[in-house]
Amino acid sequence: MQSLLEEILDEVRPLLGRGAVANYIPALAEVDPGQLGIAVYGVSGKTWQAGDAQTPFSIQSISKVFSLVQAIQHSGEGIWSRLGYEPSGQPFNSLVQLEFEAGRPRNPFINAGALVICDINQSRFAAPTLSLRDFARRLCGNPLIVSDAKVAASEYQHRARNAAMAYLMQAFGNFHNDVEAVLHSYFHHCALRMSCVDLARAFAFLAREGHCLHSDEQVLSARQAKQVNSIMATSGLYDEAGNFAYRVGLPGKSGVGGGIVAVVPGRFSVCVWSPELNAAGNSLAGIAALEKLTERIGWSIF
Repeated sequence: MQSLLEEILDEVRPLLGRGAVANYIPALAEVDPGQLGIAVYGVSGKTWQAGDAQTPFSIQSISKVFSLVQAIQHSGEGIWSRLGYEPSGQPFNSLVQLEFEAGRPRNPFINAGALVICDINQSRFAAPTLSLRDFARRLCGNPLIVSDAKVAASEYQHRARNAAMAYLMQAFGNFHNDVEAVLHSYFHHCALRMSCVDLARAFAFLAREGHCLHSDEQVLSARQAKQVNSIMATSGLYDEAGNFAYRVGLPGKSGVGGGIVAVVPGRFSVCVWSPELNAAGNSLAGIAALEKLTERIGWSIF
């Protein structure tokens, strides 16, 4: 496995320079675009890594999975009365569909859906930002995970579109807390800094029928873990989920920080990171690396 990961990174490294970092978030525009890392975590607890796998980066929308899991833990099936679990087919920050469908987001991984989940968690936790940070620390076994205040502030300063979504949902009666407070929580979630190794470990519970090896807790039931994996498979890569399913064939979740996490149920969790994005907002080299990995080992769930 170790030599395979190093070989794959060598093969995709020529793609560096062909994408672009997420410069619409000023703090992310400062990230060195030439970094590339990958980590694989087995359900038995063994880790393989190559490249910049230990370098922390802004996880951005990957945090939406953590938020969703928290909401499922405390509210169960009730959350689905406020949002769906269907692919949107629209950009992750689109307002058109939200208006047309009366303020009910299609799924928890587009921005509108993630904001509803944050609103649900805001009603539950006294300190939502710390609660999610501690949850991520527990899942990966790293007590040093922090949220990057500079990135969170940068995103908050450019919050207009996300604020528009939240206020629109509030107008439809589908947003219950103070919009600005929820936005602060949301951006601090996105600004969590984790490495490929951290994220591969943190997502392992989705490969182990909901059980976390590090904390020895049943994070979700086996059925709930399967449901989260299914939403990742259909909606985890913005409006490029179909392309990811075709090329990689695994449940996955990406973030505009350049990270992509993928799950091989019953076997492994994987995280790859390369900050340069394609036109859909997903890591250009990251998708290529995961495609090569699943091809070589035959990991596709299809």
